Amino acid sequence: MDKKDIVKLHAEFDSIVQIWPDSNVEFWFARDLQRVLGYAQWRNFQEVIARAKDSCKNAGIAIEDHFADVSKKVEIGSGAERSIEDVMLTRYACYLIAQNGDPRKEPIAFAQSYFAIQTRKQEIIEERIQLQERLQARQKLRESETELSKNIYERGVDDRGFGRIRSKGDAALFGGKTTGHMKKHLGVPKNRPLADFLPTVTITAKSLATEITNYNVRRDDLQGEFFITAEHIQNNKSIRSVLLERGIRPEALPPEKDLKKLERRVRAGEKALVKVSALSPDATDEPSAGEEM
Repeated sequence: MDKKDIVKLHAEFDSIVQIWPDSNVEFWFARDLQRVLGYAQWRNFQEVIARAKDSCKNAGIAIEDHFADVSKKVEIGSGAERSIEDVMLTRYACYLIAQNGDPRKEPIAFAQSYFAIQTRKQEIIEERIQLQERLQARQKLRESETELSKNIYERGVDDRGFGRIRSKGDAALFGGKTTGHMKKHLGVPKNRPLADFLPTVTITAKSLATEITNYNVRRDDLQGEFFITAEHIQNNKSIRSVLLERGIRPEALPPEKDLKKLERRVRAGEKALVKVSALSPDATDEPSAGEEM
């Protein structure tokens, strides 16, 4: 398949994308996809759709979420119309159809890459959103703990005292498990912060408890490790009570992926997509004068 064929197929696939009214939801009509995939007979393409549905079911995914039977009106001449059956497809459904199509057809081979790239883009977007939420929560906790460190240093508590206060606060939040106990429980390396492996809800809980401690230490001008520790423990207990009321036991939540590794993974995925997306029409243009090959 040469560059001209790739450009042509890419344009054809882009041209059949449908957008649901008043939304950004993409979908495809099976009869449009049938045409660009090189199937002349609808009945033959229905067999491919059936195999794709089986693949969807075998993956444990609800078929109706990705394949929707519809009826459309088409002109048959002299202004007359008749109804034909069609299927609305999600991006994932199109990907499964391409995977179950005739690999001897060039459009099928192209479609497998086209929809795989689109599906991976969506996965990376979702990962990026989840990562951003955790990063924002983690940064907020870092800022809260830095502020607490400053507050207690001004009130006669050193760095080792700050570590004890934070660990006892964790014990109150995690049902008796200190920072060290939680690291062992979750398999966190000793030289890494516990928060880098916690889910967003737990990071946010720790941050809120620390913010309340900061506020009350300043408001009540608490002095010394004993009184600040008691304040921090009480605030973490209060936050824990709220979580338990909502059915969340923080020490029982599974660990999340290492924030640093997840960030690298998302970046690597984005870079890989840039390389794979070189199949797009823009990437196949000849370099202009002065550009390096």
